[in-house]
Amino acid sequence: MKTISQTLNLVSDGLPFFQAEWPAPANVKTLVSTRNGGVSQAPYSSLNVGSHVGDRPENVARNREIVQAAVPVPPAYLNQTHSSIVLPAADVPGSTPEADASFDRTGTAACAVMTADCLPVLLCDRAGTVVAAAHAGWRGLAGGILQNTLAAMQADPGEIMAYLGPAIGPDAFEVGEDVREAFCRLHSSAENAFEGIGSGKYLADIYALARQTLRREGVNLIYGGTHCTVLERDTFFSYRRDGQTGRMVSMIWLEKPAGEAV
Repeated sequence: MKTISQTLNLVSDGLPFFQAEWPAPANVKTLVSTRNGGVSQAPYSSLNVGSHVGDRPENVARNREIVQAAVPVPPAYLNQTHSSIVLPAADVPGSTPEADASFDRTGTAACAVMTADCLPVLLCDRAGTVVAAAHAGWRGLAGGILQNTLAAMQADPGEIMAYLGPAIGPDAFEVGEDVREAFCRLHSSAENAFEGIGSGKYLADIYALARQTLRREGVNLIYGGTHCTVLERDTFFSYRRDGQTGRMVSMIWLEKPAGEAV
């Protein structure tokens, strides 16, 4: 398994993507984009795939083409609203429905979520029969997006593995009492994910909150959760850091056996 520094070195060597570092089945494929390798200009430089952030549409389209060239099936881009809605990825290409997660068993689409501080969670079962991707900002996490995604996968939670993609890290995610209360009123153990810094403010660990949620649902095979989109300025977009900025995409799909129709 590569270390964080080795993964980032691959990115700095000119690769605009990296793969999830986890022991997923061979037919489960992933792509996590960075901010590098695209055509957009500042403040969206350069591989912005978000069509809703003010970037020139032709640049977003070209950036999505760059991503598509590395993925053999169409990505299921969603209109993300911090909801708890989960859809079949195979129904999405050609439209942009409101949802914050998708799942797939068909191998005909890539589950995709866009982020720029929120947490992308990629999921699969150990048999390689179902995959999913969830956009888990703090509102989605508190609202049940991971629970709904796991339910849609219809797999034994003990057989599911999760990869926590690049998100705002625990040293950068400053929140108010409202965010802390949203989690602690659900589960008192959430207090361990918040560090008081005075004046009613806290540093929140979104990775820890996601791990707690997954483990409560019976998922114990959890990987990733080591990046910080705010601090790794040259690698990731960050809305918290920059305000007007682009979006990365995290994708997961099932690879069909050679010769099998998609």
